[in-house]
Amino acid sequence: MRYGFTTGSCAAAAAKAAAYMLLTGKQKTNITIDTPKGIVYKASIEEISREEARVFCAVRKDGGDDPDITTGALVFAEVSIAADGAKDKRGRIFIDGGMGVGRVTKPGLDQPVGNAAINHVPREMIEREVLQVCELADFKGCLSVIISVPEGEALAGRTFNPRLGIQGGISILGTTGIVEPMSSKALLDTIRTELSVKRASGAEAVAVSPGNYGLDFMKRAYGYDLDKSVKCSNFIGDTIDMAAEAGFQEMLLTGHIGKLIKLSGGMMNTHSKEGDCRMELLAAAGIAAGIDAGAAKEILSCVATESAVSVLQTAGRLKPAMDIVMEKAQGYLARRADGRLRIECIMYANDYGELVRSEGAQELLFKIKSQEL
Repeated sequence: MRYGFTTGSCAAAAAKAAAYMLLTGKQKTNITIDTPKGIVYKASIEEISREEARVFCAVRKDGGDDPDITTGALVFAEVSIAADGAKDKRGRIFIDGGMGVGRVTKPGLDQPVGNAAINHVPREMIEREVLQVCELADFKGCLSVIISVPEGEALAGRTFNPRLGIQGGISILGTTGIVEPMSSKALLDTIRTELSVKRASGAEAVAVSPGNYGLDFMKRAYGYDLDKSVKCSNFIGDTIDMAAEAGFQEMLLTGHIGKLIKLSGGMMNTHSKEGDCRMELLAAAGIAAGIDAGAAKEILSCVATESAVSVLQTAGRLKPAMDIVMEKAQGYLARRADGRLRIECIMYANDYGELVRSEGAQELLFKIKSQEL
């Protein structure tokens, strides 16, 4: 599959091209940069605007075979000569964000509060590539580089940025400079960042959920907005590890039985490609709780977990079966946490509401709610 290039690579390429045109006076319609991954990026330059002391140009983001919402967006760089005497401890290249690039408003992110959301690796790439041009042109002065993404503010509404406290646009990202097809790294990085932001706010306990499935139930039953929880998708085990590394003492995991039933079988990645066994686990719990062979066979023939829950309910063994499920799930969660943090859990279903909660789950949820006030 074809890899793509990050917004950071696009910004560095556009900045290098703009610097070249500014310092040499020559037109540049394509440029080459080296990504941290070691892969060369040959970018086409678009939307060129040249003035005596300023050059403005863009590179179009190409996400390869793993496109995201920024694929197709133009990443612009405006390069101009900085005023004499501007050099300070930051060096000769001043990097900032313009229109459509977010601004950091909360601690715990890659950049300090007030900075443009241009992460440190893209900043390093931009500086390195622009300094190469300065050396080529024998330019000893300072340059200003402003990165902008005209579509950025609209695109940001479809990202985690507003939740993370990045306002006004997207982030300029990338640790390797390339986008690897079908990679889960970007999602894991987002989970880690969300945890970091919450920890930086002083929180010692964190709510985690696979998604917003059950949003209405959690609001109705507990007065808790599930949207405030960290979304771990299928990566429950990885999220436990990252929460422990971030320094959290406690974690509350809430989710639909369709995902969390897998925990009772020790599955810490709940994606279907990693395995299923939902009905087998529910049937086993049901048998342990006293259902007969006919009910167990009916559960095994179910397609959806809600249907299997209905069988347990009809058999009069839903509560003891769910208690068994929770006991096993808590055992595996504790094993993954390995003493680094305490984990509580709530499981629910659309038609039945709360199915089961661990002993300390409600108390921990109230603690988390008080943290967020």
